[in-house]
Amino acid sequence: MNSEIIGIIVTYGLVLLLAIPLGRYIGKVFNYENTWLDKIFNPLDRLFFKIGGIDPNKDMTWKQHLVALLTINLVWFVLSILVLTNMAWLPLNPDQNPSMSLDLAFNTSISFVTNTNLQHYSGETALSYLGQLTLMLWQFISAATGIAICTAVFKAMKEKTATTLGNFYSYFVRSATRILLPLAVVVAILLVLNGTPMTFDGKDTITTVEGQQQEISRGPVAAFVAIKQLGTNGGGFYGPNSSNPMENPNYLTNIIETVSIFLIPIALVFALGYVLKRKKMAWTIYGVMTLGFLLLLIPSVISEMNGNPAISDMGISQQMGSMEGKEVRFGSAASANWATYTTCTSNGSVNAMHDSMTPVTGATTLLGMMVNCFYGGVGVGFLNFYIFIILAVFISGLMVGRTPEFLGKKIEAREMKIAMMVALLHPFLILAGAALASHLYAGNPQEYAAWLNNPGYHGFSEMLYEFSSSSANNGSGFEGLGDNTPFWNYACGIVMLLARYLPIIGPVAIAGILASKKYVPESSGTLKTDTGTFGFMVFAVIFIVAALSFFPALTLGPISEYFSM
Repeated sequence: MNSEIIGIIVTYGLVLLLAIPLGRYIGKVFNYENTWLDKIFNPLDRLFFKIGGIDPNKDMTWKQHLVALLTINLVWFVLSILVLTNMAWLPLNPDQNPSMSLDLAFNTSISFVTNTNLQHYSGETALSYLGQLTLMLWQFISAATGIAICTAVFKAMKEKTATTLGNFYSYFVRSATRILLPLAVVVAILLVLNGTPMTFDGKDTITTVEGQQQEISRGPVAAFVAIKQLGTNGGGFYGPNSSNPMENPNYLTNIIETVSIFLIPIALVFALGYVLKRKKMAWTIYGVMTLGFLLLLIPSVISEMNGNPAISDMGISQQMGSMEGKEVRFGSAASANWATYTTCTSNGSVNAMHDSMTPVTGATTLLGMMVNCFYGGVGVGFLNFYIFIILAVFISGLMVGRTPEFLGKKIEAREMKIAMMVALLHPFLILAGAALASHLYAGNPQEYAAWLNNPGYHGFSEMLYEFSSSSANNGSGFEGLGDNTPFWNYACGIVMLLARYLPIIGPVAIAGILASKKYVPESSGTLKTDTGTFGFMVFAVIFIVAALSFFPALTLGPISEYFSM
């Protein structure tokens, strides 16, 4: 078997090997069972609660959970704007990098607070170390808020009848201290041992093999990269992200960082099974997500390993596959593998330039973000999948002539209206944004010429990708797009805001409403939601919604590009 394929199999095997016990551990954390880290982190948790004046034992309604989440994110957004627009005179700026413009700071602050980490700048030249550390803190906060609100939904699914869903602040702190921080320390140490910088010194001057002097940017890179991967944040310390050898020095670090992308999203599925005592349901959900992931991964890997047909037609051999925009130390297969991992989650980090991928891979990476629930981001990935579960239960109930029920709760018109609004919001934001950008470019291509390096089908894909990435809170980009302009900064910022919080509000509202309803015991006529048949139904709903919403747009972009080659 090809060694590159073996690398892909080993990487996913490591994910599953680690995610199953991690899921059990996360389940224990949020069931408030004893764990071996309690002695270390209980005092730290109490300190945070004392400083914040918070009673972690006070139960909160689903509405109070949402108010707490939105308040925390608003505070961090304001602080981020203040730091980024004043970096030039603030401390920890050894390279004298300038402050950000207001439109870029607006985009960047929203980007990191919403767990998107879309970057219209290069970190090594546009941020001071204080700016980098501020964004690194947001990567902990945004990931922890996602896990915390997901835990509230777990709680709602678990209870037979309840009006309160635990304490958001307790879930939030435990997510940060018990899950994200320990894992980030381990990953950061592994990266440092493999050569990733971890220093507050400024640029280093080196002599290249050609005898030229070159300045190399350094900084607290290892810590930044660890949480960007584990929290499905994805923002790079450097502009080229994890294709830069300072962020990702070798094939081993590439495996470590790839595993980190999927680790918590998959573990949370198994945590659901532990919390609800429904392991079969967790495996059903995992199976549907994995099927979708493989249907995107396999064509991507085959396409990149086969190379660009236009180059082959010129008689040029491509023994290593399509290597444009890729690092030789990773190769085409591992690059396609990372591209699928990062777009099936809301991670968005890259180890190759997606703009250089073949049209098939361009389409699959777009689809990963358009579907946005094949594993998805930490916490919110399951919330997106939860919406499709509700839709599938309702449709299945109609098909057999029974009142739709999920975990003993009747799904009625109110929940369905919320689910449909959330399901349709994502395609609306992507397609409306891409349509607006296309209209502006087509109306005055000379004024907006700097937007697109590749007009035509590929140029449309670049604009479609940018709004797909923003709406999926992903953050990767087809970097042929000139995106650091007021239009793209403000437009993407607004899309990121709407796409982060409305899809959180909807599932939490549904879960809270269902939790307060009377519990109906299961009977012989109850729809089983932990079977392969139901899993197929959920997958069919996802497929139909994605196909009806996005196929025409994909036809105008990567599909047309493929047939034009």
